[in-house]
Amino acid sequence: MSKNISIKSRNRRIMMGKGSRSLEEIYEYPTRRTSLIEDARRESVRNSIDLSGTSPVLSPTGENDDVFDDGISPLFGAVRKLHITFTSNGDEGFDTLRQGLKVFEALNISVTHVESRPSKDPIKYDFFVQCESKTGSTKTLMSNLHKVAENVRLHKEEITPRVIWFPKHISELDKCTHLLSQYEPQLDNDHPGFTDKNYRDRRQHIAQIAFDYKHSQPIPRVEYTDDELKTWNFVYTQLKTLFITHACQEFVDSFNVLEKEGLYSESSIPQLEDITKFLKAKTGFQIRPVAGLLSARDFLASLAFRVFQATQYVRHSSSPMHTPEPDCCHELLGHVPLLADARFAQFSQEIGLASLGVSDEDITKLSTLYWFTVEFGLCKQNGEVKAYGAGLLSAFGELKYALSDLPEHRPFDPEVTALQEYQDTTYQPIYYVSESFQDAKEKLRTYVKNMKRPDNVVYDPYTQSIHLLDNSETIKSVMIDIRSQVDAVTAAFEKLVG
Repeated sequence: MSKNISIKSRNRRIMMGKGSRSLEEIYEYPTRRTSLIEDARRESVRNSIDLSGTSPVLSPTGENDDVFDDGISPLFGAVRKLHITFTSNGDEGFDTLRQGLKVFEALNISVTHVESRPSKDPIKYDFFVQCESKTGSTKTLMSNLHKVAENVRLHKEEITPRVIWFPKHISELDKCTHLLSQYEPQLDNDHPGFTDKNYRDRRQHIAQIAFDYKHSQPIPRVEYTDDELKTWNFVYTQLKTLFITHACQEFVDSFNVLEKEGLYSESSIPQLEDITKFLKAKTGFQIRPVAGLLSARDFLASLAFRVFQATQYVRHSSSPMHTPEPDCCHELLGHVPLLADARFAQFSQEIGLASLGVSDEDITKLSTLYWFTVEFGLCKQNGEVKAYGAGLLSAFGELKYALSDLPEHRPFDPEVTALQEYQDTTYQPIYYVSESFQDAKEKLRTYVKNMKRPDNVVYDPYTQSIHLLDNSETIKSVMIDIRSQVDAVTAAFEKLVG
């Protein structure tokens, strides 16, 4: 296993007087750590490479390329970034990836990023590897990869302008399936389930549901094991003790409704199909199963259609209050309650709409805004600071820490927040506090207006489609629809005050 893709967690220490204590000593549990922001920074590389093999590629030996040659590099000692794709052999799946990573390690090539997605062949997977090498030769690397994998290609990094595709209809989310693999238990030797073959097999079994899922299908139900139910019970009961004092009122209200309707309890894990029916009736949001950590662009695009992509697997039982990637405890306990709130649902959708077709730089900024709001956001209510971020509301330790006097609280300002460095190895040193949901939404709208976009877009809930506002006829049609709704609301208001 290549050490280059291991996610090494660090235990940040906070100075307190003359001594120091770790966050884990102060707040019992570390938090789940995944970040859309770092994922977004890889978008320009991944988007310029088509895993189906239609993008420009070098010959397998690299002989046709004047950059990755077989002689001494003109810039001897310079680090070169390689972008390689390959396909699993037969039904070997992630075993092919493990063998491939051993090739990189043996050649002292540093792997910086790994990504997977289902191949056109339903029993195979395509893998994208980003790596760095100090040698000018690629023949040995490509030759050895050909021994363990199929369809091996070395891609040129393109800098030319490109048209960025995005889904126009909700059914096209079937194409938004780019997974990031750095937190997979098969690959990350710091993952709690790395040495547990039964857990890895279980994860793969549940992930297959998402790989096979297509739009409009009912979400298959998962029969959870006793071990998974025990983990859920522990997480649920621990977090519930903090919700009433630490969570915003909208979250508490929705959580109570979920319990009252029998969807949430400490003894059973909710099924995504049942949650979808609940959310559709409340805010029009729906759930779509996903196999793992989705790329930033694909995840944000889903929100534009009021679709939240959620995992169905459960974190490893040895670490119930920590998971290095999103699991159903995070999705269901952290995200779902607020997706049932009309204002928050609209806030989430507007971030998604703002992401469609924008540059990779803007995707990174929107991901940062999402990180410091939907994942780790705080807001003021009745003179107190409360949490509304799902990353906080699904993490016992960080939820207590975020509302303590230890971190810095700053007012939410999208222009500033979008450029803020994030912390992905331990608790955030900085949290952004909104005056209210409405305040955050209005500030976000102002920020989006100043973004450079190829086209403005609008969502049509009747057809579940995205319309480009790129011609007068489309704009007139949308304006007529809006005017009709405004007239109806105005008439109702005049009758009420009358």
